[in-house]
Amino acid sequence: MCGNVMSQTMPLPYADHPAGSWVSHIRATLSLGIPLIGAQLAQLGIHTTDVIIVGQLGAVQLAAMVLAGQFFFTIFVFGSGFSIAVIPMVAQAYGRGDAVSVRRSIRMGMWVAILYTLVMSPLFFNAESILLALGQKPEVAALTAHYVMISQFGLLPALLFAVLRALVSATGRAQIVLYITLGILVLNAVLAYALVLGHFGLPRMGMTGAAIVAVIVQWVSFIAMVAYIQTCEETKSYELFVRFWRPDWQAFREVVQLGLPISITVLAEVSLFSAASLLMGRIGTIELAAHGIALQLASIAFMIPLGLSQAATVRVGLAHGRGNYPELVRASITVLGIASVLSLTGGILFLTIPLQLSSAFINETTPDAAAVLAYAVPLVAVAGIFQLVDGLQAIAAGLLRGLKDARVPMFMALIAYWPIGFFLAWLLAFPLGVGGIGIWIGFLMGLGSAAVMLCGRFYLKVRGEMQKARM
Repeated sequence: MCGNVMSQTMPLPYADHPAGSWVSHIRATLSLGIPLIGAQLAQLGIHTTDVIIVGQLGAVQLAAMVLAGQFFFTIFVFGSGFSIAVIPMVAQAYGRGDAVSVRRSIRMGMWVAILYTLVMSPLFFNAESILLALGQKPEVAALTAHYVMISQFGLLPALLFAVLRALVSATGRAQIVLYITLGILVLNAVLAYALVLGHFGLPRMGMTGAAIVAVIVQWVSFIAMVAYIQTCEETKSYELFVRFWRPDWQAFREVVQLGLPISITVLAEVSLFSAASLLMGRIGTIELAAHGIALQLASIAFMIPLGLSQAATVRVGLAHGRGNYPELVRASITVLGIASVLSLTGGILFLTIPLQLSSAFINETTPDAAAVLAYAVPLVAVAGIFQLVDGLQAIAAGLLRGLKDARVPMFMALIAYWPIGFFLAWLLAFPLGVGGIGIWIGFLMGLGSAAVMLCGRFYLKVRGEMQKARM
């Protein structure tokens, strides 16, 4: 599985596929994308398992779990922008056969992850005050703060794992990410079932147990990835941890300069959904719990284009590193086509069986279950409509990152998600009295705007570079 030790000049992945063949591009995209999609689904499955298990405790605990997940994920996803920045850096370096730059990019990506974790610590310790200031119910805010005070210790291994994913993805070994995440999914389910609900002779710890399990599985994931890299001869040859303390300020600056706009871009979208949870929490606990169900389903569907967007970054980065623009164009068209088909399929599923999908996330024997499900069904139906545009904007962002283009897409995302998406969500929900479903319609408009702007940006960017290359 690991292969032979590589030299400083590395063989390119997928080199056996005929250049310019559409079939070869589909095969290459799927061989990289399927493991990344599977890993994203498995990773989300970890949180989904926690939501389902905590949902057995009642509506208040479920609402707190929704807020806790959003609180932690918002902090994590901003930091993950620096990890995402490492992917095109590694892909382009690997594409041109530069092993030294690959090593430096990974190391400095890990440095940034460590520093980011230290900077974010105060937010976790003040979670309850932040949530109360944002208008959340005191009981829900207290439960949420207790959870994130524990779960914060899983932030560092999660970010380090994301950095190391760049190496195995760019070198054509994304399967290991899937294998590790699937193993962690099973471990998380067993531990959460035991500690949250009190099985196998263990105490019933509720949300405290869920937080402890979250920390455990993040550290196990990181340790497993390090073990793979250090035992596989090809990846071990990069010597990532030899003289780890030695800085490379040029690579460090590139991670920060490329990662910061990516972090802001990703946060602009994620914070839109976090803000929606806060808006829904102002309406009521039942509405927030229903929103959490719809959001969880939408997040599951989004893992497919998200995994493909990572594959798009690698595929475009490799082609761009080689200066092969015909290959770059075909790779981008291929991933856009695959993502469109899969997103459309998911949207149809949401529209046809929203009640059946929603029922999996709450114990129907609890007193509030009927009210939560009644409110969740129309939200899930709306979520199905925007699956296509959500997928397109995610893929377009991944394609642009493959070109190391992040600053202009950042401004496009900020405009699409907030002045358009959030404003319309607030306007429809409160001044116009549409309620919770108005928040989701605002999502649709914001994501659709992002899809149009980012796709247009990628088209113009590639056309401009191709024209320069011909001169």
